[in-house]
Amino acid sequence: MTGIETAPSPGDRFGHPRGLSVLFGTELWERFCYYGMRALLTLYMVKFLFVGGRPDSVLGYAAVKSGYEFFSGPLDRVQLASLLYGTYTALTYLTGLIGGFFADNVLGQRRAVLVGGITMAAGEFLLAAPHFFFMGLLVLVIGNGFFKPNITTQVGGLYKPGDTRIDSAYSIFYVGINLGALIAPLVTGRAAGIDGDSPHYYWGFIAAGIGMLIALATNLAGRRHLPPDVRRRRLQSAGAHAPLTALDKRAVVALCVVALFNVFFWGCYEQQGITIALMAADHTDLSAPFGTHIGIADVQSFNPFFIFALTPFIIALWRRQARSGGEPSPVLKMAFGCAFTAAAYGLLIIPGFSIDAGGKPTWLWLLAAMAVLTLGELYLSPVGLSLFSKAAPAKLASLMMAVNFLSNAGGNYLAGYLGTFWDRMPKSSYFMMIAALAGATSAAIFLLSFVLRPVLQARMAQE
Repeated sequence: MTGIETAPSPGDRFGHPRGLSVLFGTELWERFCYYGMRALLTLYMVKFLFVGGRPDSVLGYAAVKSGYEFFSGPLDRVQLASLLYGTYTALTYLTGLIGGFFADNVLGQRRAVLVGGITMAAGEFLLAAPHFFFMGLLVLVIGNGFFKPNITTQVGGLYKPGDTRIDSAYSIFYVGINLGALIAPLVTGRAAGIDGDSPHYYWGFIAAGIGMLIALATNLAGRRHLPPDVRRRRLQSAGAHAPLTALDKRAVVALCVVALFNVFFWGCYEQQGITIALMAADHTDLSAPFGTHIGIADVQSFNPFFIFALTPFIIALWRRQARSGGEPSPVLKMAFGCAFTAAAYGLLIIPGFSIDAGGKPTWLWLLAAMAVLTLGELYLSPVGLSLFSKAAPAKLASLMMAVNFLSNAGGNYLAGYLGTFWDRMPKSSYFMMIAALAGATSAAIFLLSFVLRPVLQARMAQE
């Protein structure tokens, strides 16, 4: 079936169903919660929690540290924090498999989102007490697993099969994600006072938890505009128990291959929360005009800022390419995304040499690198959301979206592992390594696109 653009109904807003506004607002505040906490996490561990005698007061610290050192040998606090960051962020996506399964088979997407949101808010408030640090991380991991894949699946559920508005819907939804990511570090960084001499991190975590409560309130207030659960629609359909077709199975395999290679993209991209955060804190001149300065956490807002600045130009470019018949396929766009990522870290090799020589390069290098990195993200992340939504069989909708997020899980853990080399290597060499990894991934996806594209296009044509 060819894509068609469905005429907006009288209840639509800006040419899209009202439910998109509800999901936009819910995701905005949930991402405020996630990115607000993420902006503080590495710095909290390295500069406060794991310093001096404080680790002794953290429930389970000795067992967790011993567990990591059993496999990797002795770890200093930067290496331990990097591995913990990678493990935590990986698990927030890995548990999406469980959340997606329960939503598809037991709870439905609506209830799963509420369960996840309540659990995440509780996790943020637990983090405010250093004693419960690991318990708070565990609760956040469980909550995110129920929340993330299911709210994303609901976006696709707002549209009928073949409605071409779904691509722009995911781009709009992605703006909501990044609006939350933009304001979160600005708020939580200042609430935590990390630029002062006596930071109070617990206020930053409390601010993140309040953001999650606002997300829940937004979702409940607009609940009547949300689509029926995928599980309910599937049970009501005539083909509810029909087995997967051969094309369905090939499409599932193709999507899994895409997810596998996306792991390496996210391993490079997610350096923002680890080594880029440490570079900003310890190796960057944050002086700004008129005697002001950039906050350490403010650097985490560069990427979402460029999402807003660059998204309209990217969408306009794709539309122009589509009119001329030259728009790249989704998988080819992902290859371009990895190439931009390689270029971003290649750019950071220059200030890396300055750091190696004892200098403190200006934050403008980070600003420029984040602009290029954002191009990579725009070519890969929202494109992947749309691809998995359109090409996945309906009976596996949430589970396959969770597979997409599984690549985030592997990538985040990889990011944490790569971060352990930050203090072991010259900074220029470190950025060379990350750029080479992203470049190799781009080449591999480009070659695979010739095999995967026909399968995925045939599956999407069935919708």
